[in-house]
Amino acid sequence: MATVEAYETAGGKRYQVRYRKPDRKQTKKRGFRTKRDAELFLASVEVSKAKGEYIDPGAARVTIGSLGPAWLKRQTHLKPSSYRPLEIAWRVHVAPAWGSTAVSEVRKTEIQEWVSGLTVGDAEAKPVRPPKGATTVVRAYGVLASILDGAVDDRRVLINPARGVNLPRKVKKPHVYLSHEQVHLLAAESKYETLILVLAYCGLRWGEAVALQVKHLNMLKRRINVEVNAVEVGSKIEVGTPKSHKKRSVPFPAFLTEPLAAACEGKHRDDIVFPGVDGQYLRSARIHEDNQSWFAGAVKRSGIPRITPHDLRHTAASLAVSAGANVKAVQRMLGHSSAAMTLDIYADLFDGDLDAVAVALDKAVSQSDVPKRCPNV
Repeated sequence: MATVEAYETAGGKRYQVRYRKPDRKQTKKRGFRTKRDAELFLASVEVSKAKGEYIDPGAARVTIGSLGPAWLKRQTHLKPSSYRPLEIAWRVHVAPAWGSTAVSEVRKTEIQEWVSGLTVGDAEAKPVRPPKGATTVVRAYGVLASILDGAVDDRRVLINPARGVNLPRKVKKPHVYLSHEQVHLLAAESKYETLILVLAYCGLRWGEAVALQVKHLNMLKRRINVEVNAVEVGSKIEVGTPKSHKKRSVPFPAFLTEPLAAACEGKHRDDIVFPGVDGQYLRSARIHEDNQSWFAGAVKRSGIPRITPHDLRHTAASLAVSAGANVKAVQRMLGHSSAAMTLDIYADLFDGDLDAVAVALDKAVSQSDVPKRCPNV
């Protein structure tokens, strides 16, 4: 049974409340100056228990800094390449700003100020804090919000104050599409000519292409079986399944048959098709004596627009659509989860389909019995 008791201190009489938490464990709250204050607190506790909204004061005092590492440890479902950006966001942006703050003391307005501060930077700070890109800001916010979601689930706070905060808008970088001529110019200037052509005509991700083994190529059916992904995470190469853990089979054009056969010549089934100079997985940013990666050097010498290896994936989509491929075929080639995702990413490639709709409607009207007249404005 809950009670209100008086006790003496050097500053005079004080009151304490003894009560049981929902788990039936007894606790107390001390320091009330008046009996009425103690009774009001006890009444609020009983009401919160009745509504199922009781929060243990001890649990609410836990800091973000103590919850963050535990939250990171629970992200075991993520690939290393997805986990690393979250770990960096926690270590660089979230922990320094919120590590010492108790979850019960986090306020929505303070989170908004933090997000806005990351977005615009602080030129007067020492050292100067430059503005962060939208992706960095949204990722850091997402880490904090997810930690607070866990605090809500564990009944440390009633609601997540991070939800509803205004975030910077991500601006999509325009895709760069190379022509057939530009692709072959780049390949001719590259140390890995066949790899460039595979990226530009098959739409493989970089990690999928450099992880290809001889056994993944079906030369008779002209198919590349995408089963493995080798991604650079920091200084390490992490080898695992393709994105979303989905294997797929990608066709390659006939002109790639001989170059791919030459790349596999003298190799065993488990050997890498496009190895680096050390025989291991090829790294995309290997620095040479001219302080350029082999890819950046090839881009510069070929005179094409500045691109990254991933932009060749966009080129593959563009060349496929221009050759008559429909959205479903492009989706399967790129390994997207749905045709809707492909349309979201490459909507600009299908503008011709919209023009075709207008042409078809015009043709239908011209062949109908609809009177040909100018409508009233």
